[in-house]
Parts: sequence; C-alpha cells; structure tokens
Amino acid sequence: MKINTHQFGEIEFEKGHIVNFSSGLIGFENLKEYLLIKTEDELFYWLNSVEKPEICFPMVGIRVIDEDFPMEKGYEAFGIVTLNNDPLQITINLKSPVYLNQDDKTGYQRIISDSKYPVNYNLFKQ
Repeated sequence: MKINTHQFGEIEFEKGHIVNFSSGLIGFENLKEYLLIKTEDELFYWLNSVEKPEICFPMVGIRVIDEDFPMEKGYEAFGIVTLNNDPLQITINLKSPVYLNQDDKTGYQRIISDSKYPVNYNLFKQ
C-alpha cells in the first residue's frame, strides 16, 4: 500500500503497520487509520492519517516530559505538538493525550480531568 504525505512524500507500508483508532481523534472522529512515523534524527513522532494523508500530527512521548504522567497498561502516551517557527512557542497538549499500543496497533485519545495537565504546555524553555 502507498500514500502520498505532505511531510514525507510517498510512503509505502503494509496493512499490518496501520494503527486503528476505533473512535478517531478529537475533531477527526471519522479518520480511524493512521501510520506512526519516526525519523532517526527528529524528536517528533508523526501520526499520519491513511484515509486523508494530508492530515498529520507531530507528537512527543509524554514520559520524556513527565515520568508520573497517567499511563494506561499496554499503552504509551503521546502529546500532540503545535509547531511554531519560534521554538519557545512550540507547545504540547498534555490535556488530551493519544495512547498507542504498538503491539496491537490500536490507539485512542482521552481527556485528562486533572487541571495540572494543560492543553498548551511549552515544550522548550529558555
């Protein structure tokens, strides 16, 4: 299978690499299939829609930021990143993490009720 992505150009992949989100992501509930892409030289993971390849979310593993972040058994938590030309303005969403099980190729997103996890947490500090 192949998709043509904005970020990486044409990507060839096997059906077994697709991560399924039964409920989609918040605001993208109709998109259920994604590829998790990681390049060797980047901090970010990329969650790229298979159904609409122009939709791609940069993400960071939340354990890098907060080792006490709420985890789910068998799943790794990622925060969706909002990019900016100014690195000090790059933020990560800790309020609604994306949980991925890379063995089962399943994922979901949920909202954390704890107020200590903001929607726009600065990823880099001066």
